[in-house]
Amino acid sequence: MTGLTAVSPELVFVAVLVFVWAGFVKGLVGFGLPTIGLGLMTVFVGVEKAMVLILWPAFLVNVWQAMSGGYLKPLLRRLWPFLAAAVAMLSAGTFILTQIPDGAADLLLGVLMVAYAVPMLVGVVLTIPARLEVPVGVALGLINGILSGLTGSYTVPGVMYLQSLGLKRDEFIQAMGLLFLLSTIALGASLGGFGMMGAHEALASLALVLPSLAGVLAGQKIRRRISETAFRRLILASILLLGLYLIPLGLWRLMH
Repeated sequence: MTGLTAVSPELVFVAVLVFVWAGFVKGLVGFGLPTIGLGLMTVFVGVEKAMVLILWPAFLVNVWQAMSGGYLKPLLRRLWPFLAAAVAMLSAGTFILTQIPDGAADLLLGVLMVAYAVPMLVGVVLTIPARLEVPVGVALGLINGILSGLTGSYTVPGVMYLQSLGLKRDEFIQAMGLLFLLSTIALGASLGGFGMMGAHEALASLALVLPSLAGVLAGQKIRRRISETAFRRLILASILLLGLYLIPLGLWRLMH
């Protein structure tokens, strides 16, 4: 199955399952919907169509995540240089996507995720001094934008940067929502600009909002029962697992 113009019941069933699961992970740890949704749907519809499929679920879920929590104004004041840099470079990443072999970006992203998560899980702690917060944020924002345009995943190194700021759990969740929301808007504009957004895929993306939200609500219920320490370890374990998932996916796509 290489397209959505002739949608089969099997493809619809697979897409619903994928986005329920991706939404569940998103609700549990605050990220992962684009990475999981894109990675799994790429197998069935190809990377370009899969990138369009994630747009509406990611946009609406991230509007919710970005606007709830009560920290919107202080987070925007603190993070705007990082967020602006991430948005500014996303179209460059989408352009690079059109020039490189399928799978190369997934492989790179997976390696970066594993390289970050493993030392963190064994006790290494990364913190950024206040005087370096803006320059480091701008640099990592630029890298995050490129990788977002390349892969449709907004996680690396943006989530790592936000983790290093020592934000409380609710602040951290809302900050990720802001990054993901702005990146989703920029990704949609970039895909449209490069002629990669078809009407069929956009409608299918809208239909996948409901299973995504169902998964998010289920994940959030479990998250509320988890302690702050367990939550941070869950974040790192999720990054590691996503990385271990993306590495073989990238290798498989490179070979096909």
